[in-house]
Amino acid sequence: MKIITISREFGSGGRELGRHIADLLDCDYYDSEIIAAVAQKSGLDANYVENTLSNHGWQNVSVTHRPAFASAARLQTGKVGLLLEQKRVIEAIAKLGKDCVIVGRNADVILAPHQPFNLFVCAETAAKLKRCMERAPEGEKLSERELLHKMKQIDKVRTQTRAILSGSQWGQRDAYHLTVNTSDWNIKDLAPAVAGFAAGWFGRKQ
Repeated sequence: MKIITISREFGSGGRELGRHIADLLDCDYYDSEIIAAVAQKSGLDANYVENTLSNHGWQNVSVTHRPAFASAARLQTGKVGLLLEQKRVIEAIAKLGKDCVIVGRNADVILAPHQPFNLFVCAETAAKLKRCMERAPEGEKLSERELLHKMKQIDKVRTQTRAILSGSQWGQRDAYHLTVNTSDWNIKDLAPAVAGFAAGWFGRKQ
């Protein structure tokens, strides 16, 4: 089984890159599907789950909770409960035993025993702003300043969540097998090289 995890800065194109890699390597692809599964299992609205886990869910949860994280009974607040459910969903994906690409949600930490190929996607601020503006949902008209704030906020929450899960630093170089800067690339053109690198990494391990 080959698992590729993709951690990414907001606006860097990591989600798009992951989808292309999954297509090129004929893998299953998991992104919003994880949120949908968490919502179904918890009986909550998917938009609420995504907002809680991805945007503003951890502002009141101390990283000092991390040592007791495995004890669901001690940490069963709404926010932490959703994170525990998300962890179970990701572990269930791995138990399927199928090649897959998983975007975000600290899958690299959660699935470490399965020895996934871990990719970190980043980009220069100007490139991320441009990508966000080009791909903004219909009706969303954020100013450059508002977009910058959104980018920083989301990446801050990703940092906090990783600290709660493992105590490690989100974006730390030695946590990933490959870091890709998408600033000057068309994602579709970049994907074959990254997919080839990942395939080669798995081949080297056999």
